[in-house]
Amino acid sequence: MPNDFIRTTEADSLYHQIEASSTSEILKNINKEDQKIALEVEKAIPSIELLTEAITVKLLNGGRLFYIGAGTSGRLGMVDASECPPTFGVPQDLVVGIIAGGHKAMFHAVENAEDDTQQAWLDLQAHQISTSDFVIGIAASGTTPYVIGGLEKCKAAGILTGSIACNKNSPLSAASNFPIEVVVGPEFITGSTRMKSGTAQKLVLNMISTTVMIKLGRIKDNKMVHLQLTNQKLFDRGVKMIMGELNINDVEIASTLLKKYGSVKKSIEAYSK
Repeated sequence: MPNDFIRTTEADSLYHQIEASSTSEILKNINKEDQKIALEVEKAIPSIELLTEAITVKLLNGGRLFYIGAGTSGRLGMVDASECPPTFGVPQDLVVGIIAGGHKAMFHAVENAEDDTQQAWLDLQAHQISTSDFVIGIAASGTTPYVIGGLEKCKAAGILTGSIACNKNSPLSAASNFPIEVVVGPEFITGSTRMKSGTAQKLVLNMISTTVMIKLGRIKDNKMVHLQLTNQKLFDRGVKMIMGELNINDVEIASTLLKKYGSVKKSIEAYSK
């Protein structure tokens, strides 16, 4: 590990004898720590910008985005990837989440899965990973062997990589072409990176995927014109978007368009011709 690497995520909590605190004190102190997160993410925006622009170039040229992680970090990547198709109407395989231990690790801890330095590359190869694609490794500590091993294999194969860690100068950052470090400091509960670190990673993932999708043309104005109409609530939202974009007050016309074309964007384009 780098000589100046310090695990701030493992540092002793700023709060002690938590079990003797009142419910109000616990909640207020968790909130106090959470308020620090966005400020640290703001410091990382220049790095996030570089990473996001590199991803956008790859996807505009037909590539895909992969997230690899273990435990909480892996689950966050899976969540972000799974939300892209319904939100932005993109194919299921455009943004892919991979977690150490496979899909069952979403719900149950898989023993020693994160310690395997070879498995991430095997998991990526199952998706026919290539230099057209981009891979982001996510690990709060920045030391997870599964993730580091995956990025090192990608780099050797000429595949561009990014990383999201919550420790400074981590081994994960060293293995990445576009490292992001959001140093949130000690967790409310010592070492519980599902808290501040997890929130920081979720914020960064939201920023990356949302910005990339905007750059890919999946948003019009501020509207999800490519959202998938998987339930009545989303259909009704689509109708309202059509009415707003076309400046019409007729629900029936908007509903008929949406039923016919199955897409807010296509409905607007068809009516405007």
